[in-house]
Amino acid sequence: METKTEKKKNHIIEVVNVSKEFDGVTVVENINFYVRKGEFVTFLGPSGCGKTTTLRMIAGFEMPTSGQILLNGEDISALPPNKRPVNTVFQKYALFPHLNVFENVAFGLKLKRIETTYVDKNGNEKVKYKKLPKVIIAEKVKKALEIVDLAGFEKRSISTLSGGQQQRIAIARAIVNEPEILLLDEPLGALDLKMRKEMQLELKAMHKRLGITFIYVTHDQEEALTMSDTIVVMSDGTIQQIGTPESIYNEPQNTFVADFIGESNIFSGVMPKDGQVRFCGKAFKCLDGGFEKDEPVDVVVRPEDVQITSVEDGVLKGKVTSVIFKGMHYQILVQCGRYEIEIQSTTTPCVGETVGLNVAPDGIHVMKKKFKVNKFTGIITKRNTVEFGDGEFECDVTQLYPGSHLDEEGYLITAKGEKLDLTDTEVNVEVGLHDITMSDNLEEGGAQGHIISLIYKSEYYRYIVRTENEEDYVLACEDLWNENDLVSLIIPRDKIKLTLKVAEGVKK
Repeated sequence: METKTEKKKNHIIEVVNVSKEFDGVTVVENINFYVRKGEFVTFLGPSGCGKTTTLRMIAGFEMPTSGQILLNGEDISALPPNKRPVNTVFQKYALFPHLNVFENVAFGLKLKRIETTYVDKNGNEKVKYKKLPKVIIAEKVKKALEIVDLAGFEKRSISTLSGGQQQRIAIARAIVNEPEILLLDEPLGALDLKMRKEMQLELKAMHKRLGITFIYVTHDQEEALTMSDTIVVMSDGTIQQIGTPESIYNEPQNTFVADFIGESNIFSGVMPKDGQVRFCGKAFKCLDGGFEKDEPVDVVVRPEDVQITSVEDGVLKGKVTSVIFKGMHYQILVQCGRYEIEIQSTTTPCVGETVGLNVAPDGIHVMKKKFKVNKFTGIITKRNTVEFGDGEFECDVTQLYPGSHLDEEGYLITAKGEKLDLTDTEVNVEVGLHDITMSDNLEEGGAQGHIISLIYKSEYYRYIVRTENEEDYVLACEDLWNENDLVSLIIPRDKIKLTLKVAEGVKK
């Protein structure tokens, strides 16, 4: 068995507490991970999650705002790209149209200089930098083209090549320099679906033949699951989960991962006790434990883990609303009361038919709720409204002092008759997820922002709305909105819970 030191020696790249800011906006926040020598690692996440920025920091095109990037244990955070043993393949291949295939692949080799030592006529040892011999360049280019299955294409013009062939030329140009690490930034994004699937298999085979470390960036879950040894799932500048494709799919650590990787039914539930979870109004046996009694949880059930049964044998029963043939299986939607459940099955019920549904214990994945309530720090204004979360809302300030009321001038009168001016009073603010609504009328709400995330949770969508100053509101809504929509946020005054913020060191 490897010792901890031996394992660390096998880490070709280590990213330690790395953050990156652009103009004061954090795009990568305190991430930590390592890459083993010869591993195929994929950064997976939606657009804007920080995956390409992370790749560019490893390549040296961007410098971390804080933290370290280690190569074989040495800090390379400030090292320029040309001093790093890495090559990058981009989505836009950046091939030179005026050069043929051979010249494109050989371009880096022709610029390369190798250090040689010699003894001058006075007996002094000196260093000289020489170009690579033409015969060596030709051998390396030939070998690189053989690896990407384009042997014999040396004299072809770039304009005569298909998208997939151009993609392979870009890879050949990268590997001809024999880098320790090959970085690939969404290199299949410009290809059609059939070519993309073929290139996924070719890249995986190429990785095995070369034996070097691949670090790959994509937003395509199928690419990540098909090719990777390890997947790093990212969202909003942070790492959500690291693991093998199997562990990421079968044991997602949160609802974001469950929703982003594959199809999922996501429910709100509670854990009455270890080994039992309630969701969709019914109790199911599960393999999870370690939660508090009746703790609210999120429950993930993959569509292929839902079993269609007779009505009598089902824990749940519902009406089939949709059946779509998907080749290997049917995609079936069943409405169980207010819950919509997706099923993947070779069974083909009819639309309108009532069926029973079961889920085996090992098909149920229970996880802690990340979002239970919105919490902010707020300030009471002179108008007895409250400012929080980059907005201002009507509220009931009398809840801060039980038995109090407001006089005609707007001052708060306590139960003991004291007169208080609450202007600039700091308060804790809590708002439930179901107590916020969105509007496309930007004047209607007390705050406004863009939708940065949405997850379907069987009976509603869970949204995250981010304001201009990066305050986040989490809310539940039955209506479907689009990511990036600009919305205003409406919160009824009786749904805003206020408590006095106690100063540090002061006992309640």
